[in-house]
Amino acid sequence: MRRPTLRGYGGAVTAGHYLASQAGAELLAAGGNAADAACAMGFALQVLEPHMNGPAGEVPILYYDAHNDRTLVISGQGPAPGAASIERMQELGVDRIPADGLLGITVPAALDAWCLLLEHFGTCTLEEVLQPAWRLASRGFPMYPFLRNLLQILESKFRDTWPSTGEVYLPLRANGERQTNPALAAFLEKLGARERHCSGTREQKIRAARDWFYQEEPAEIIERFVQMPLLDGTGRENKGLLNAADLAAYSGSIEEPIRASYRGTEVWKCPAWSQGPVFLQQLRLLEGFDLAAMGGGSADALHTWIEAAKLAFADREACYGDPAFVDVPLEQLLSAPYTELRCTLIDAEKASMELRPGLGRLPEGWPLIFDTGDPPFEPQAFASAKGRSDTTHLDAADRFGNLVSATPSGAWIPTSPVIPELGFPLGTRAQMFVLDPQHPNALAPGKRPRTTLTPSIALHADGRRMAFGTPGGDQQDQWTNQFFLNLIDFGYDDLQAAIDAPTVHSMHMPSSFYPRTCQPGVVAIESRMDRDVVTELAARGHRVHTSGPWEHGRVMAIRTTPDGAIEAAASPRSGGADPSAPPKPNQHTRTGTKP
Repeated sequence: MRRPTLRGYGGAVTAGHYLASQAGAELLAAGGNAADAACAMGFALQVLEPHMNGPAGEVPILYYDAHNDRTLVISGQGPAPGAASIERMQELGVDRIPADGLLGITVPAALDAWCLLLEHFGTCTLEEVLQPAWRLASRGFPMYPFLRNLLQILESKFRDTWPSTGEVYLPLRANGERQTNPALAAFLEKLGARERHCSGTREQKIRAARDWFYQEEPAEIIERFVQMPLLDGTGRENKGLLNAADLAAYSGSIEEPIRASYRGTEVWKCPAWSQGPVFLQQLRLLEGFDLAAMGGGSADALHTWIEAAKLAFADREACYGDPAFVDVPLEQLLSAPYTELRCTLIDAEKASMELRPGLGRLPEGWPLIFDTGDPPFEPQAFASAKGRSDTTHLDAADRFGNLVSATPSGAWIPTSPVIPELGFPLGTRAQMFVLDPQHPNALAPGKRPRTTLTPSIALHADGRRMAFGTPGGDQQDQWTNQFFLNLIDFGYDDLQAAIDAPTVHSMHMPSSFYPRTCQPGVVAIESRMDRDVVTELAARGHRVHTSGPWEHGRVMAIRTTPDGAIEAAASPRSGGADPSAPPKPNQHTRTGTKP
């Protein structure tokens, strides 16, 4: 028996770990709103999923303000340090920014983003939303298989090379054994105390606590830490380029989202400093095809979807970048004439092996083809092999109709060592920049890298509104796109069934992660997919890679109705396990919903 869609009234939450879902549900039950619950879950996930996100990472957030009937973006993506430039990378002999160490560090943005959400849209104090995370860090949480397996892979590195990380996570705990993080607990206690001891309004106190991190002792600690050279993917030791002045100068922003319509449903995404618009470009292309007539899960529908994704992601690689620095032609990319022209490139019988942007240009020397042998080890490899990457996700809805969709990531423990005084590492999102100075996503001081993080909000024609998303790097806007099409084109009305349906994803486009290679024509297909369909896709030229039956992502969704009913669902996928099978000893659920 499959898990059901949860339905009820009053509010709902989804998160990448069930204890984070519990934290959000408790805030809602205590009278908090969706922003309060999202902040509580966001901070809790930094403790529970340190391999997926951390306080110094990033978190793009979409917020639907029911009172003003408006959807907004909290950017949550930190920029490159002031000393980070293409010229500096050339001096260091770097042609691609490495995924690990200190060279790829961006300005920490997650803490600022959660504070910004709470300050502008929440009702609780910062200390109140920090309490669940503080309890988890100080008292501990049960070790679970996925985190333990990753720690086991990295055990020798944490013991011999990054001892500050080993102090927190070694000796390796058994599944179910208590994992604590005393340094992180102390940091969270100081952050809450700074708010508590300040005078002023709730908002002013939150801002004061936030400023303590960015302008005082923690910023100084971070600056000292990054001056310690670390061996990274370049094969050399490098210092970080971040300093306290970068943190002091940083302030996240509230922005307007990008919006498009698909068969009567409106969808909102983050701007082109994220990959969010690629979701909308896929929809614009697919609107020119009768997917419903093709049938969900058919070879025709999947082939059309894969080929449309290739075209949309090619434009991502050629055109997207921080709009504060470059003009991204989104109006043209989403226009009817451009879309119609692009649709003519889709051959109904043959898979394309080309990377074909319609505007802009690829970085010099691209595409970088990965074809044989093992790619260089990257910290996301283990998670990616299990259908997930370096990210988590959460959604929240409240009794007022507000919605939050957020995708926290970065500052994960596999790629940078824990700062001893703070209990968390720094993020290496600068690996997503390119070093071609003429490209929209070229590295520049103060510029945001084009991130993969991409939460979503949608409004159905009947007034139902939905927050949804998933972790998964370049696959995020592929898996959620298929979930969305299940609801709109393929007759699924049940959220859980739409999430559970088998999925595919293309690996044709360049990876956003180091070493930035692509695999032309390769498509990963969950093994539950009809074998005749898979055979037909291969006959059309797709290079099929068979994934496990339940490996692709962790899509989560909450949908509200005009009469106040709320439904929520979360993917049962957990490292390829069949969710219908009996649970193994000490196997912990990785997603949760609380109506």
